[in-house]
Amino acid sequence: MDKIFLNELAFYGYHGVYGEEQKLGQRFIVDLVLFVDLTQAGKTDDLNQTINYGEVYQQVKQIVEGPPFKLVEAVAEKIADELLKTFPLLESCTVKVIKPDPPIVGHYKSVAVEITRARS
Repeated sequence: MDKIFLNELAFYGYHGVYGEEQKLGQRFIVDLVLFVDLTQAGKTDDLNQTINYGEVYQQVKQIVEGPPFKLVEAVAEKIADELLKTFPLLESCTVKVIKPDPPIVGHYKSVAVEITRARS
């Protein structure tokens, strides 16, 4: 299956279990893999035969910078659900939501969840 990658989309959102996370906010990074047949797009050079990356970015931005969720799992699920609803050519997607600075004591680069969802 052909893939479109959108890597390291950066946003500022207010998701988290703790009150200070929803009050102060924090950075979120999103990686996407969109599974779509790109044959016709490659043959016709027609944007209508693929998925518009700019539209995907704006949709993800609205979710991550929109109303808060407690869990990044819920953020990832919302992104996958909305992308599958919006883009009829999209067969499935992998969504990774990364919290670079969660309120956890210790040494680490980040925490993240990754889900894959397909059209039903």
